Amino acid sequence: MRTIVIGCDDAAVDMKNIICQCLEAAGVEYEDVGCHSIKDQTAYPFIAKRVCEKIIGSKYEKRGILICGTGIGMCITANKFRGIRAAVAHDCFSAQRSILSNNGNVLCLGARVIGPELAKLIVTEWLPLEYVDGPSTPKVDAINQTEAENFGR
Repeated sequence: MRTIVIGCDDAAVDMKNIICQCLEAAGVEYEDVGCHSIKDQTAYPFIAKRVCEKIIGSKYEKRGILICGTGIGMCITANKFRGIRAAVAHDCFSAQRSILSNNGNVLCLGARVIGPELAKLIVTEWLPLEYVDGPSTPKVDAINQTEAENFGR
């Protein structure tokens, strides 16, 4: 299983810690880039940047989990990075499709939207998934082409 880079803002420290315990229990290697305390007021864009840079630095071998109040701010920020395909998922089906249909590499969760048990279930189902070429490949290729046009090759 891939190494996970995980980060959160102050609104999601408790949920991040629960997800880290879930990763440990599953034997998944992870790297926690913060926040480590609710007193840490680092804004979510800076945490998303840390996670995305680690993924990019791994040549996209790592995946990321980003958690904030809704997951939306983290997702918007993460998608500003070349090669990052982040999705907010508050249910298992969306999390699965983020990889199976869209070749996603960052899962964004909202600590104020879902509870810890659902978050653990979503992560557990998301972790082993791998994108396989198929009917979605032309759409993923179109996403990559749009990225290349907008960010340069």
